Amino acid sequence: MNTRWKPSVTVAAIIERDGRFLLVEEETPEGLKLNNPAGHLDPGESPAEGCAREALEETTHRFTPKHLLGIYISRLQRQCPGEALEDITYLRFAFAGELGEVIPGRQLDTGIVRTVWMTPDEVRASTERHRSPLVLRCMEDYLRGQRFPLELVYTDPSVQALQPAC
Repeated sequence: MNTRWKPSVTVAAIIERDGRFLLVEEETPEGLKLNNPAGHLDPGESPAEGCAREALEETTHRFTPKHLLGIYISRLQRQCPGEALEDITYLRFAFAGELGEVIPGRQLDTGIVRTVWMTPDEVRASTERHRSPLVLRCMEDYLRGQRFPLELVYTDPSVQALQPAC
C-alpha cells in the first residue's frame, strides 16, 4: 500500500510575562495535560494568523506574533482502546509575541480547563504533565534568546484565496 505521509501542521504561542510562561491545562485522551496555547493551522490562514487565533481561543487574550521562535517536528504514538495504533507527526510553528487584552465575555475553547502562569522551573518540574516534549523545548529556546523574523515564513496570497475542495 502506498500512502502519502501528511504531518499535522500546528501553531503555538510562547508567551512570557514577568518571568512566567502562560500555559493551558487541557483535556486529552491521556488526561489533563499542560500545553502552550496551540492548535492546528486552519485552511486559508498563515501560520502567524493561526497562532493569533489559537491563542485567543485558548486564553481569551489577543496575541500578536512578533518573532518566529522555531519550526519543530515531533511524533506521537499511542494505542487507542479497541483501535489500531495512532501515529501522528506534528510540524509546529512556534511564535513569541505580545499578549494583549482579554476579550470580555469570551469563553475558553472546548477542552481547555484553565490557563496557568508558570515559572521556568515549574515548567521544567512538570514534564510528565506536558502534552508534548515541545512545550519545554520551545520555552528553553525562548529563554536562550532564539528569535527569527516573521518574514522567514512566507504565505503566498493563494492560501487566503483557498476554495473548498471538491
